[in-house]
Amino acid sequence: MPVTLYNQQGHECLMFTDLADEHAGEAVQSNQFLIIDDGTGAIIDPGGNLAYSELYLTMTRHFSPQKLSAIIASHADPDIIASLDRWTTTATQAQIYVSKLWERFIPHFCKPGKTAGRVTGIPDPGMRIRIGRNDLIALPAHFMHAEGNFQFYDPVSKILFSGDLAVSMVGGEVAKTPVRSLATVMPAMEAFHRRYMVSNKVLRLWADMVSTLEISMIVPQHGAPLAGPAVQEFIAWVRDLNCGIDLISGANYRVPN
Repeated sequence: MPVTLYNQQGHECLMFTDLADEHAGEAVQSNQFLIIDDGTGAIIDPGGNLAYSELYLTMTRHFSPQKLSAIIASHADPDIIASLDRWTTTATQAQIYVSKLWERFIPHFCKPGKTAGRVTGIPDPGMRIRIGRNDLIALPAHFMHAEGNFQFYDPVSKILFSGDLAVSMVGGEVAKTPVRSLATVMPAMEAFHRRYMVSNKVLRLWADMVSTLEISMIVPQHGAPLAGPAVQEFIAWVRDLNCGIDLISGANYRVPN
């Protein structure tokens, strides 16, 4: 069953955390998101083929796939959007939104012709995507970790869907419960961020940007949402985090014996 992150006045945000749990140990846990506003819907990061069937069946209990107006991808990793062929073949005529850097890679996931005229490349500065009565805001999140990468801020719920930032490596059941203290999830978070985020420079720029927003919850594509005090604790933590190329030296680039 999905987790309801927000439900007021015809605007809903649902999170699916455990659709690939039967493959635990084989595949990384991932979250999928459904936003519904005034009878129109959008899926954020629909996932790979492991998640498709359960997501489709579970979603239909809440919302008709034929009413989707957008399939939105933070970037083009398989766990983000590898199921796109099945969505475009049987489920929906929704427009597909992804960074313009990945726009011409997306057809490789699908049968020939299935994406023709259906992919909108998000420009580097971001854009607003209309869902029902309101806009979802695509925020630049480049190099966290993908070179063409976006996060999605919902001004109605004040939820920031953060992709691979704020990830914690936990199971689907644990991911259902929001974390209110960053310290409780840090053991499942730190190593991932030090390896997958490219540099402290981009994290500081991101922290400056999101500090201008009112954020009730940061919800990553893997692991548990951050809520309450954990939101500002996370922003402060990544602002000072050395990661990626900050940690690289010549010792990392040697010919193996």
